[in-house]
Amino acid sequence: MKIISDPLELKEHLKKSNSSVGFVPTMGALHEGHIALIKRARQENEIVVVSIFVNPTQFLAGEDLDKYPKKDDADKKICELSGVDVLFFPTAEDMYSNDEVKICAPNVRGYVLEGATRPGHFSGVLRVVMKLLNIVSPTRAYFGKKDAQQLNLIRLMVKQFFMDVEIVPVDIVRDSDGLALSSRNVYLSKAQREEALKIPKSLYAASKLISKNILDTVKIKEEMHAILSPLEIKYVEVLNRDFEVIEKVQIGNTVILVEVIVGKTRLLDNIWL
Repeated sequence: MKIISDPLELKEHLKKSNSSVGFVPTMGALHEGHIALIKRARQENEIVVVSIFVNPTQFLAGEDLDKYPKKDDADKKICELSGVDVLFFPTAEDMYSNDEVKICAPNVRGYVLEGATRPGHFSGVLRVVMKLLNIVSPTRAYFGKKDAQQLNLIRLMVKQFFMDVEIVPVDIVRDSDGLALSSRNVYLSKAQREEALKIPKSLYAASKLISKNILDTVKIKEEMHAILSPLEIKYVEVLNRDFEVIEKVQIGNTVILVEVIVGKTRLLDNIWL
């Protein structure tokens, strides 16, 4: 496995090959969810590139940038064992300059749901993803469905900027107790983790209602709120896959999304129907 930190060096390295490239962008602290992305990329491409970069532009003032989990040595070993060909490991100085052209999230879709309480967050996400995709020029880029709003906006950016890359969504990986894997789960105490299990329970209850042909989104959200209580609920929403509000679940075109705060930890989860 080759480790590269300089963006131009990585571009030059990848230019030498005419092979298909699968790209997995991460912020490190790798877990089984990331490994699932890497495995999918390995199956579908001749070269696999993983980036590890804790992107400062997507963190708001007072958020956990300085405390974000870092496991550099373990991450490198995981990448090596997972068959990664190139690990891109830049610094903020490698990625950003003092006077930058910026990309902004859309005025509506970038400022609802998670964007409503984290204004500017998705502008930072799109900014770094645009840079990474331009550096790697992958055939396919792999993103987890857990960050569904992020995935939706990245796909929108790729479409609207006519970018030549296939965005591949990969299913959520869950721990044995049902909690969606996240690098931020390490922040949870044992008691908080027990409370966090209300999140997958609420999504399971929603899917159970839908299996009984109860498709009214108001009823579904009421049931989920009751299960999630007394957690701090940022949102519970039932949307179509274009992230538009719907009154009835549309099988094959629906996402149910949850964001809650457990202790001081923000947790996201969803199901695609």
